[in-house]
Amino acid sequence: MGTMELVVQAGVVVLALLLVAFMNRLPGRGLASVLRSRSRTRVQAKRHFVQGAQHLARARAAPAHSSTARSLARDAIDEADRAIALDPRDAASHILKALALDIQGHRSAALHSLDAALLPPAVRSLSPQEKGDAFYKRADLLLSSSSSPPPSSSSSSTQGIRRRKIDSAVSDLQEAVKLSPKNVRAFCLLGSCYERKGMVDEARRAFEDALQVDPLFAEAKEGIERLSGKAA
Repeated sequence: MGTMELVVQAGVVVLALLLVAFMNRLPGRGLASVLRSRSRTRVQAKRHFVQGAQHLARARAAPAHSSTARSLARDAIDEADRAIALDPRDAASHILKALALDIQGHRSAALHSLDAALLPPAVRSLSPQEKGDAFYKRADLLLSSSSSPPPSSSSSSTQGIRRRKIDSAVSDLQEAVKLSPKNVRAFCLLGSCYERKGMVDEARRAFEDALQVDPLFAEAKEGIERLSGKAA
């Protein structure tokens, strides 16, 4: 009887071990399948991104505001949308869409795409320099849109909108020069913002920082000359 009990217990142990091994194999296979599927999806997304980037490059090379540029920008947007649908966590596709929308003159939509790129989880896919360049582009779009407020706005509300956009641009540009310290245009745009806000010392410092990056950058030289003329 004792021997029979030992045999039964041994059988139960063996069966339990077999079941554990079987159960452990299933998730492994399932996980591998999921990873392969994700990998294929990302490859497809990258393919659409590359095609969109090619359309964008051609749109930029075409005459500004031409039908050719707008058509190529539209193609870039379509490819960016396909890439985003496959991999919405990749900020590069959102930035691609923003740049193409800007060519078409859709600044509000372009800002929305940049917002998506600079928010989690997409922003985690950017290097510090890429993130800095994205902040610079968003600031540039904000300032461009501040020069054309809604026609129904009153004078006081228009000024308020412009001030808020300039303040937002300054915040973005401060991040831009911190993350991408070789971006001479970001320093110059920051200097121009400070100048518009009447912050002369900060503006001069930003233009000087731009000249540290590129001593021959004309826009920075002009900014310092402009400030010197105001001081005189």
